[in-house]
Amino acid sequence: MKRSWSTLSQQSNGTYTVQDFERAAYRLVVEQVLYASDRNTRLSYHLVEDHFDDFIAALAPLGMRIERNAHFRYVVALPAHGEGVPVTLAETLLLLVLRQRYDEAMRQGMVEDEGVVTVELPDLQEAYQALAGRPMPDVGVLRELSRTLKRWGTCRLVESEHDDPQPFHLQVRPAIVEIVGEQWLQRLDQHTLDDDAAEADDTTEDDDAAA
Repeated sequence: MKRSWSTLSQQSNGTYTVQDFERAAYRLVVEQVLYASDRNTRLSYHLVEDHFDDFIAALAPLGMRIERNAHFRYVVALPAHGEGVPVTLAETLLLLVLRQRYDEAMRQGMVEDEGVVTVELPDLQEAYQALAGRPMPDVGVLRELSRTLKRWGTCRLVESEHDDPQPFHLQVRPAIVEIVGEQWLQRLDQHTLDDDAAEADDTTEDDDAAA
């Protein structure tokens, strides 16, 4: 760490406490993304933005690096060596589909304020079937998955108005560009290998039973 939290607090003339810096570092590690537009993370975002090199030095011993996007105003903590928390196949597939929808919206210039891309359920269903080669999860499962994706700062669920036939839509957030990268394709490959191995085991067991 270049400077201690105590030193930074003193240099702020009482504007920020040591606990403010500790809380910002903790939230960055746990929540992964801090957006200036989110009321709950605004203070932590500004602390990291204003003392960027100090937070880089603080997280480096944890094997994490920090990226920032000045245009859409967010900072994101990423594992330096590509590993991350265990992710299920359902989470992986949904994230990859949402990343594809985000990239397509970027190409078409359809990105909204704060870098958000809105994905309606019919569009998501079509993209999911095309990319994943399987039906999209039902509405209840999507709600559960979106809660996880919200914790990672990549997506949030927005309930629809009463006269809208869709129960909700998803807003893909800009940090998905940093979070869902090449390592997610590697995770998908690993899921495929695991599924193939499981099927092979099942076939072997069936052959043994038949014998």
